Parts: sequence; C-alpha cells; structure tokens
Amino acid sequence: MSASEAEERAQFTLAMRAKGVDLDLLRALERVPRALFMPQRFADISGRDIALPIGCGQTSQPPSVVAAMIAALDVQPTDVVCEIGTGTGYCTALLAQFAKEVVSLERFETLAVEASARVRAFGLAHVDVRWADGFEEHASGRQFDKVIAHGLIIPPARALIDLLQPRGAMVAGLAGPGRGEQRIVRLTLGADGPVHMADFGRSRALRPLERGLSRAL
Repeated sequence: MSASEAEERAQFTLAMRAKGVDLDLLRALERVPRALFMPQRFADISGRDIALPIGCGQTSQPPSVVAAMIAALDVQPTDVVCEIGTGTGYCTALLAQFAKEVVSLERFETLAVEASARVRAFGLAHVDVRWADGFEEHASGRQFDKVIAHGLIIPPARALIDLLQPRGAMVAGLAGPGRGEQRIVRLTLGADGPVHMADFGRSRALRPLERGLSRAL
C-alpha cells in the first residue's frame, strides 16, 4: 500500500468514526476496502462517503449508510443472513465479517455475476451470491435469522417478512414523513406473529425495492 493510499484509508476510517460507527464495524470497514468492490473508474473516489453509480441504473450507498444498516441488523456469529440487493458485493463482504453465512440476492444478472466474482476473489467461502428476486425467495421455504434489504419498503412487506425465522429481524429503508426523507428501520418478527418496528435514524440514497429479474440494462 502506497503512502497516499494509507492516508486515504486513515481519513476514511476517521470519517466513519466521526459518524458514530462502532469499533467492530470500523475494523470490518478496514478489512474490506471499498475500492475492491467498486467499478475501476471510481477507484480514486471510493474512499469518500458518497453514493456511486454501479451499472444497470443502480447506485451503491454511501459507506456510512451501509454501516448504519449493518449496525441496526445486529448480526451475530451464528446468524444466517439474507441480503436483498447485492449491488457490487461491498455490503455482502462486510456482512460476511460477522455472519455464519450470507445468501445475497441480486435481481440484475450482470451485477450478480460481477459481485460473485469479487466475493470469490476476496476469499469468502461462506457467501452465496445469486441472481434472484428477493420478493420471490420465500417460495423456496428457507428462512433466515436476519434480512437486510437495500431499498425502501412499504410495510407490512409480507413477502420479505416471510423470509424471517421467528424472532428474526429485517433492516430496510422506509420513506419518512418529510418530503424526500428516508429512515432506517428494523422490523422484528415476534414469536407469536406480530411485527415490531424500531427507527434507527435517517438514511439517504435508497430507492424503492423493485420486483422481477433482469439480465442487464
């Protein structure tokens, strides 16, 4: 690593710390350089806390938003996590630092193939990236301890809640009461069925989750 790269990494870590990212997540962010998961043309700015276009009309969220969503998810070492919206695989690799297994679903085949290659190159054997529609995954019958959805949902989002084990939790975005406002929310499935929602603060750069498969755009 060159001196300039080391300085950029240090500045990135300090910026994330200033935004309240805890120590475990900071270490994960240091182990998973964002530049390795972004399109090459953005390598020089991937260390900034900004959203970046990634192809297929999609956007990679700012690292602070990714970190806030992972923090809200509270992943445990025994958890099997389902990620909806793989994107570049950056959040996938971060989740893999905490979870027993990560199943990541991406509706755009191009993005799924590219992210899968990045994840393999990074040596994450307990991650499975699939070209799949997260809204249809419940039909497989598999349920997860945690679900993270990189987009805005409309409660009750039953197709996504059905992916959860009893007492499982899902983190996603929700349109806030103010114009253009977004919130990070955690939905927890009670043992007896009801869903409990907690607010984890403002978000940005999230789009409504979409259904259906697409090969490319």
